[in-house]
Amino acid sequence: MLDIARLDNIPLYPQPLTQKVIGAIGLGPNYHLCSVKIEVRDFDRVPQGPVIYAMNHTDRYNYWPFQYRIWRDYDRYTSTWVKGKYYENWLLGKFMQYTNNLPTVSRGYLITRDFLSAMKRSPNDVEYEGLRAWVDAVSRGESPEVPGFGEAVETTLLNTPRDVLGYRFDPARENYAEYINAIFRIMMEKFVALNRHCLELGLDILIFPQGTRSIRLLPGHIGLAELALSFQATVVPVGCSGSDIVYPGGSPFGKKGHIIYRMGEPISYKEMERFHLPPDFVPFDPVHEATHRAKLQGYVDIVMDRINELVDPKYRFGEGGGPVETGSRRFVSG
Repeated sequence: MLDIARLDNIPLYPQPLTQKVIGAIGLGPNYHLCSVKIEVRDFDRVPQGPVIYAMNHTDRYNYWPFQYRIWRDYDRYTSTWVKGKYYENWLLGKFMQYTNNLPTVSRGYLITRDFLSAMKRSPNDVEYEGLRAWVDAVSRGESPEVPGFGEAVETTLLNTPRDVLGYRFDPARENYAEYINAIFRIMMEKFVALNRHCLELGLDILIFPQGTRSIRLLPGHIGLAELALSFQATVVPVGCSGSDIVYPGGSPFGKKGHIIYRMGEPISYKEMERFHLPPDFVPFDPVHEATHRAKLQGYVDIVMDRINELVDPKYRFGEGGGPVETGSRRFVSG
């Protein structure tokens, strides 16, 4: 699973050998044998130093052809934000860990994983929504009334000491919502440090601002802005078209198709001066997010509009993007 110790032991390499090996003996032959054409247009726009790529997310693997092509053609390497649930499986987790992927953390994942460990089942929708609302309210400094969950949940989940994710829950010291928020703060500090280390190593970072996969572009979340503005980093919008044809399902083996990555004009920190944050801003801190949400969302909206201009019409903002998972199901595999 993804816990504090896992975040402490994610290796990062400026030229990751595992990415090279997988590209050379896996992706390259697959693309050649299956006639997968990969175009990266206008890469000359990308600055020499490390950048943050912001890309639409059409399918499970649409970052693989991009990583492969910019490695082969430009000797550039990336670290990609991936969901924490991919670390649930031991083998897949090792693959993610040694290919420079950065596991994102969310309160939803922490609630679901802790519930699964304590109760030996996933929370139902009512339980998840109640726990999430409580945790979110406490994260904002509120003191809401504790929802009722039934005797089994209240005894085992809310009042039993345990250590599941690398942090000891002691009900005599803090309540459940405070416990989840404490883990989240610790893990997000480590996540931000990993991202900073990527840029220090000269690695580019690849982020899907819309979060979930969708053929149609979706509105972006503010995490991209929090990181880019805090690091004063340059963001390069990337429009991906055609990858959903090559990767139509869950198989990592691509089918015949033509993928086009269009590189947008870089968005420098200076260019976005109207969205600049104070020096004491803490990324992913709920109070700071609430205070500066208008700036953060404004920044992301501009990036998403740039991506929208870079994709083929079928991928632009609109209806019909595909189903979006809700509840706790989106946080764990299987």
